[in-house]
Amino acid sequence: MKKSGFHLTCVVRQPSKGPLGHEIKTNDLGAATDWSDTLLGQKVIIHAAARAHILRDEVADPLEEYRKINVEGTLNLARQAAKAGVRRFIFISSIGVNGNNSREPFTENDTPDPADYYAQSKWEAEQGLWSIHRETGLEVVTIRPPLVYGPNAPGNFAALVKWVEKGIPLPLGAIHNQRTFVALDNLVDLIITCIDHPLAANQVFLAGDGEDISTSDLLRQVAVAMGKPSRLVPVPSNILLLAATVLGKKAVSQRLLGSLQVDISKARNLLGWNPPLGLRDGIQRCFSENKDV
Repeated sequence: MKKSGFHLTCVVRQPSKGPLGHEIKTNDLGAATDWSDTLLGQKVIIHAAARAHILRDEVADPLEEYRKINVEGTLNLARQAAKAGVRRFIFISSIGVNGNNSREPFTENDTPDPADYYAQSKWEAEQGLWSIHRETGLEVVTIRPPLVYGPNAPGNFAALVKWVEKGIPLPLGAIHNQRTFVALDNLVDLIITCIDHPLAANQVFLAGDGEDISTSDLLRQVAVAMGKPSRLVPVPSNILLLAATVLGKKAVSQRLLGSLQVDISKARNLLGWNPPLGLRDGIQRCFSENKDV
């Protein structure tokens, strides 16, 4: 990973185990949060916080709850950033803005098609940021990553790792889809590139490792990296999809069975960026003893 030499201020809810820079604790990210002290002297904001990874949402209006943090909280921060003289706002959005499944690799020019509340809130935040850009001149860079994996990664990747670790037989041995993932190191490297690259201003970029893999092969590589056997039973995908639909798990099954490919050629061609870590090495890094970043 390239060395940046930037002074980093991290806004956190809990102190990190290994501080990367000056840390400021906050308990809130909403429409009324006061960021004035935090923004003093800052030139670039990297905004990665969001309401996410909520599998069983029991609130009365889930979309409204996503909007409070992912839309209103984001735009409040961006407006205050512009007023404080921040030059660039890097927003970590989601490939879900494009959609949950693709027939052809997604590009930045595709019509957005968010399929869930989280992705919808991210898309609304993107639109709000462009309005702030037009009103204030604040430079906006939007990055839409697919599933991010790395050491101790949460969400869907953590679930896959847990299945392999427990040695549970999985009926996924006959899945021949193609999905793009992005190693945490690669996403961070793209973000660093976007901090001061003049051509990144006011652009949308899709992130990825630059190579695709099926769910079956991903599980096999995870098993190899963990030193565990991969217990994959070959069950046809149409049978799995039918069973998941009957059980009310169609959305989950689509993430496992469907294809979601991402074209990262814009970042390559415009920024000269290439993922420094290959997919196999990225997965191996998740379970290696030396995880220095």
